[in-house]
Amino acid sequence: MDELFYLPARELAERLRRRELTAVQVLDAYAGRIERLNPSLVAIVAADLGQARRAAAEADRRLARGEEAGPLHGVPMVVKDGHDVAGLRTTLGTELYDRVPDRDGTVAARLRAAGAILLGHSNVPPLLAQYRSENAIFGRSDNPWDSDRTPGGSSGGGAAALAAGLTPIEVGSDYGGSLRLPPHFCGVYGLMATEHRVPATGFWRPLEGRARHTRILMSFGPMARDLGDLELVLRVIAGPDGRDGAVPPVPLRERRRRTLPELRLAAVPELPGASVAASLRAEVERVAARASDAGARVEERLPGVDWDEQRLSGELMGAAIGVFDPDAVLPDAHRGLAWYLRALDRRDRFTAAWHDFFTGYDALILAPGTTTAFRHDSDDDEGQDRQLVFANLAGLPALTAPAGRDEAGLPIGVQIVGPPWSEIRLIEIAAALEEAGILPGFARPPGY
Repeated sequence: MDELFYLPARELAERLRRRELTAVQVLDAYAGRIERLNPSLVAIVAADLGQARRAAAEADRRLARGEEAGPLHGVPMVVKDGHDVAGLRTTLGTELYDRVPDRDGTVAARLRAAGAILLGHSNVPPLLAQYRSENAIFGRSDNPWDSDRTPGGSSGGGAAALAAGLTPIEVGSDYGGSLRLPPHFCGVYGLMATEHRVPATGFWRPLEGRARHTRILMSFGPMARDLGDLELVLRVIAGPDGRDGAVPPVPLRERRRRTLPELRLAAVPELPGASVAASLRAEVERVAARASDAGARVEERLPGVDWDEQRLSGELMGAAIGVFDPDAVLPDAHRGLAWYLRALDRRDRFTAAWHDFFTGYDALILAPGTTTAFRHDSDDDEGQDRQLVFANLAGLPALTAPAGRDEAGLPIGVQIVGPPWSEIRLIEIAAALEEAGILPGFARPPGY
């Protein structure tokens, strides 16, 4: 059964559709692995295996009746704590939001409709606001590569669960790197979709009397152990739902094979104001050099933006979260409409510079953080945002893919960023780099 836990989700679903396995068998196997490994990892929280087993049994009955099976038929999985899943405890890592929803959010509903079996949430920091995943309710998530280190945050529990073979796929969120830093720390894939590609309905459901504040800067997307599963899950969860009015009907185009000589790439080891570890810089430089040797046009280039404007992301997030809280530490001006509209004007200028930049490049390659996974007692989470929040501020999609290891054997990823709505292109670029042997793909942590 050990092979089962590292099968791609789409292959697992195909075996289930062919009745080589039953959904109950698969669920029971995952439940046993979670029971054995999760107490030390604390990657999965609020699991309801009884509810999941009933859903798996019903999936088997539907298949026996000859009903159509979805692309994720019978595949057990977790989603990040913050996505409403009917009957599963949701906390966002804090007692303030601790409750059990009575209905699915859009992401959960679409995953269920595709046949997935939702068995639990993945662990997060309080209010998703740290680059490590620990909270007073569930405790601390460990990194499968080294239990003394964090899997990152805020989608750290999900990245750890993927690397440890506790789930084949996951759906997280990204307010400032949460779908990019944990995959880098854990050696898996993460895809932050373009802002407003995936509806926010049922995510971080507001408290009574307050309005939804996840209207800007927040993006969603899948994490997985290969590119095909990233694409599959993105196609399941993307598109308008009639509830989140900011999501436009922009179709995901069909994926095609790209060759490196077709590509125009920009690559930089670090962004202005960041201090990136030598091992990460070396991986970006290696990928850029080998892509160039294979025929890609590669230049060290960045748009001409004011990099200090990245602080605007934090200002806007702080205003959106704190404006309904009279006790929040927030400048009075940031509670007013005039400040907000001026801030959006500043954001527009930052975004426009990236639009102009990407007229000359298919993607930008850079490090998805400043260090490899840091120790639990370290303060190395400071400064990680300098490699990450620019993409949220500009509303850009970004993909983290495994690239190598540092001197301690810890995973190193690269971040591939493109213009809005270019998620499929980013997958194609990563696939071309893997086909050329420049990116290695996923590797299991020792002992798992």
